[in-house]
Amino acid sequence: MSEAHQAQSGSGEGRRRSSGGSPPTYAALDLGTNNCRLLVATPTPGGFRVVEAYSRIVRLGEGLSASGQMSEAAMDRALAALSICAEKIRRRNCVRIKAIATQACRQAGNGPAFIARVAAETGLALQIITPKEEAQLSVAGCLNLLDRSSDAALVVDVGGGSTEFSWVDLKGEGLDARPRQFAPWRLPIKAWLSVPIGVVTLAEQFPESEGSVEAWFRAMVDTVKARIEAFPHAEPLRRTFAEGRAHLVGTSGAITSLAGLHLDLPRYDRNRVDGLWMTQADCEATIGKLLAWTPAQRAAQPCIGPDRADLVLAGAAILQAVQELWPCPRVRVADRGLREGILLSLMSERRPRRRRKHRSGGPRLAGAAA
Repeated sequence: MSEAHQAQSGSGEGRRRSSGGSPPTYAALDLGTNNCRLLVATPTPGGFRVVEAYSRIVRLGEGLSASGQMSEAAMDRALAALSICAEKIRRRNCVRIKAIATQACRQAGNGPAFIARVAAETGLALQIITPKEEAQLSVAGCLNLLDRSSDAALVVDVGGGSTEFSWVDLKGEGLDARPRQFAPWRLPIKAWLSVPIGVVTLAEQFPESEGSVEAWFRAMVDTVKARIEAFPHAEPLRRTFAEGRAHLVGTSGAITSLAGLHLDLPRYDRNRVDGLWMTQADCEATIGKLLAWTPAQRAAQPCIGPDRADLVLAGAAILQAVQELWPCPRVRVADRGLREGILLSLMSERRPRRRRKHRSGGPRLAGAAA
């Protein structure tokens, strides 16, 4: 498993109603190795309603695996996106905020300095979360996609710099908590694994060449398998998977791109992709299409685009490795994950009202402590 350093952060602002008596707004920000994503939402009786969403590819971890440091260009890209997020949060007058950073900031030698720079330049207090919390939040964000007629599920969160695997007991307690009583740490996750391999790190480790595409792809698959198959703690669930009583849930841009290709969408449509069931044969056929295309042909696909053309096959290799080790007849595609899990967690935390005085210059945007 990858190691992580837990950063302390200040608590979010206390609960309050927005001006005019409108519902309070909550913000979840996820700065990953490849993307910067923000969701702003208001609570509803059954969960929440999204009022604003933002996503930008920043490639914060570009070159990190070779140098051990985040580059100035990568940090500048991330800061530009974070500045936009901070302004959106201020404009929405969010009452609770959690801003997290994941593998790139965990791994980089200059991660703490970057976190301090983000706070100074944007007011956002990023919290570097552990892989365990990342896995829990990913499962939390996908709760509505778990098929309760199955006995177990394997939730695979493919990031830019790491991949989290969570084996979930669908007959266990903790899945039916009411929205305001929800807690990610109560979920019946029987085993979890985080490996420091994501689409960015895998693509950098295996740059595409003019040789055999199949051999290149196979090398990526085998590299991922070597990191997963040595993990023993999920073995008690092996029989459940072998008997077809389990399913996969895949959450990542690479997997949603595969789903869009499978549907042959003229443009990406979240409403058609999120929650889509694909068979193992569907996944293999779509991967076969990708392997037959040149990088330029992949970039021309509306559900991939130039920003993901060099990453989508790395994501497909991770999915293929999982399916070979933990075969499931069905895969559910999730265009959701960490941010949704963060929102559920924030809205479930009850804190006493307290009056606070803010320094001049406006409130500090703080990531709530987990």
